[in-house]
Amino acid sequence: MQLTRRFLTSRSLALAAGALTAAALPMGAFAQQFPTKPVRIITPFPVGGGPDGVARLVADKLSRAWGQPVVVENRPGGNGFIAIDAFKRGAKDGTDMIVLDNVHLAAYPALFKKLPYDPVKDFDTLLPLFKTYFFFTVATDSKYKTVGDIIADAKAHPGKLNFGSWSIGNPVHLGSEMFASATGIKMEHVLYKETTQLYTSVSTGELSFALGSAATAGPLQRAGKLRFLAVAAPQRLASFPDVPTVGESGGPKGFEVTGWNAIAVPPGLPPAVTDKIRKDVEAALASPDVQEKFKSFGYEPFPTTRDQFNQFVKTETQRFGDVIRKANITLD
Repeated sequence: MQLTRRFLTSRSLALAAGALTAAALPMGAFAQQFPTKPVRIITPFPVGGGPDGVARLVADKLSRAWGQPVVVENRPGGNGFIAIDAFKRGAKDGTDMIVLDNVHLAAYPALFKKLPYDPVKDFDTLLPLFKTYFFFTVATDSKYKTVGDIIADAKAHPGKLNFGSWSIGNPVHLGSEMFASATGIKMEHVLYKETTQLYTSVSTGELSFALGSAATAGPLQRAGKLRFLAVAAPQRLASFPDVPTVGESGGPKGFEVTGWNAIAVPPGLPPAVTDKIRKDVEAALASPDVQEKFKSFGYEPFPTTRDQFNQFVKTETQRFGDVIRKANITLD
């Protein structure tokens, strides 16, 4: 008990001294010294995936730049709510950050009647880390040669075609619903527990098609078990120059389905601190090894200003909300 009391007393004194030091410094000088203690990046993603790999590379770069340990803490499960709760209960000085994706920030507000967080008030979303575009994937021996073939078959046999995803409300699910809405077709949604099961079912022809990223569907595509019909992007990707856009493949012009991750801090931090974090994260993302990791996962850089990104998130929220309400999708 005496040891515990001594530890708490010494920690309290240290925190108080740190607060006094920070208060005594001009804001610019305080920002230059940030951080003065270890930093935690919380993520709702499991260890080993693409988002985790990028977060760890960025954490390593920040640790070297800041001279402080920067650790990634994985809190998967519970729709991301476990990680978000840990972030909300964490430090408010910028040393606790969180990585979120477009589902948490733009889709969940319409999917849940009541969220355990406010996507606007609980986060200061500084910048996106990356974005990824989704491909229309079919079995290698599928009769579909273009997206136009899928549309024609679906119109000839309403409700007979099926598509898959690994959860309700993810970009693959919502992107497929947007495709159905944009083309006026009806399809059956088949839900899988894991991405490996999903794309294996595409490769065997059990599923008519599924949207997939280079990270999730790429391994089977490279193994010759899947074909990429088209990419839901504004133009062909440099990494897949032979894969046409959806519009070029007989689908809706300008049709896009993206996934993106962004890093956020608690709201209310001094602008000098958030500017420093943003600048240093941007530098980390621009490093050659991070860019090489992007290529391996099929990720794209996502350069944007804070104002542009905030407007983009608003647009995405509206877009997801429209399709969710039209398809009457809910998670509670």
